[in-house]
Amino acid sequence: MDGENRSINNGADAAWRVLGSSTFAFTICFAVWMMFSILGIPLKSQLHLSNAEFGLIAATPVLTGSLIRVPLGIWTDRFGGRIVFFLTMLSTVVPIWLVSYATQLWQFLLLGLFVGVAGGSFSVGTPYVARWFPKSRQGLAMGIFGAGNSGAALNKFVAPVLIVTAGTWTIVPKVYAIAMLITAFVFLALSASNPAHRIPTRSSAGSQLKVLRDPRVLRYAQYYSVVFGGYVGLSLWMPQYYVQQYGFGIETAALLAACFSLPGGVVRAFGGWLSDRFGAYRTTWAVMWIALAGFFVLSYPPTDFVIHSARGPIAFTIGAGPVLYTVVMFIIGVAVAVGKASVFKFIGDDYTDNIGAVSGVVGLAGGLAGFILPILFGLLVDLTGVRSTCFMLMFGATVVSLLFMHFSYRSEALAKAGAEKESKVYERETVAH
Repeated sequence: MDGENRSINNGADAAWRVLGSSTFAFTICFAVWMMFSILGIPLKSQLHLSNAEFGLIAATPVLTGSLIRVPLGIWTDRFGGRIVFFLTMLSTVVPIWLVSYATQLWQFLLLGLFVGVAGGSFSVGTPYVARWFPKSRQGLAMGIFGAGNSGAALNKFVAPVLIVTAGTWTIVPKVYAIAMLITAFVFLALSASNPAHRIPTRSSAGSQLKVLRDPRVLRYAQYYSVVFGGYVGLSLWMPQYYVQQYGFGIETAALLAACFSLPGGVVRAFGGWLSDRFGAYRTTWAVMWIALAGFFVLSYPPTDFVIHSARGPIAFTIGAGPVLYTVVMFIIGVAVAVGKASVFKFIGDDYTDNIGAVSGVVGLAGGLAGFILPILFGLLVDLTGVRSTCFMLMFGATVVSLLFMHFSYRSEALAKAGAEKESKVYERETVAH
């Protein structure tokens, strides 16, 4: 009996050790993934970039980190999360270092593609961590791991300080490369492996991907493209938004932008707890409505009104100043953090045996949205000259998500009610005979 209790305690200790080391590693990976959100500000002046080009250079790492999520998720199912996570981090060290020597736009874009592999670590850590915990606690576990999104805020704290202290942006990639190398070996030392968590090798990638034909997967991908894609897109866009819209310096802009990025990562663990307690659907539904209200407030551009009254013209201005803007963005950051966890609670509930492949595809959708959005934000500003168009776009995307949720779940509820009715009729007929 004592031996059995010891075995259980050792398993619990290993689970928490895996969760802690994975969350730390993912935090560093996410900070690296978001590196160009800060580097892009001095590079915009140095390379004379347009708003759209700034969006492209900031978002390029997000593209690779998104596309690689599906194969990384499958490899995690088959070979185990520990070795895949370690090799993923190790593969980014050299490209990160080389960024400091780039001088032209194409060089930053090319290296950004390789640096972006760090973002794929999410689809490794999610199934890796989840399988160490019982289903009733997977939402919390995945939420804690997902709190590594706070690496976006870490980047906003660290990168500006490094740039101002060293007097050049080239110090940032060198420091980040060293940090990634150290993190990879710390993770390897502290994490653990369990062969029972792997899908048998006789299961091909094709057979794992068959589940993706399930419309529920596409639905979860759509939700995640709003809560995670919007989070990534705005995290990349906000520092330069503060600089351009309010005239702040890079340190102040990055600090204020962290008011969105930090809760967007840390509160994710709370979102996992809420999802375990109230269910993924109700939690996600509430998240979408809160985000919709916030984007509505921020969508309105600064506008001057003149009312021609009997006593003469009365002028007043409507617009979000930096204080209101930061407060609303903080609230949105909390909401999307909860939403990121609740979407993956759906996956943990529905795809226990194939969580790697499914989380990879859902993560892919969210990452691609995070790649596309900063480019669209820049294009809209270049075309209209109105900086709040980024929030107009996010408002529209959230409306689509709410409509999709409403009608898809309404159809499912009707189908379920019909099936229950038929079952009761069949039971009555059976009893009668």
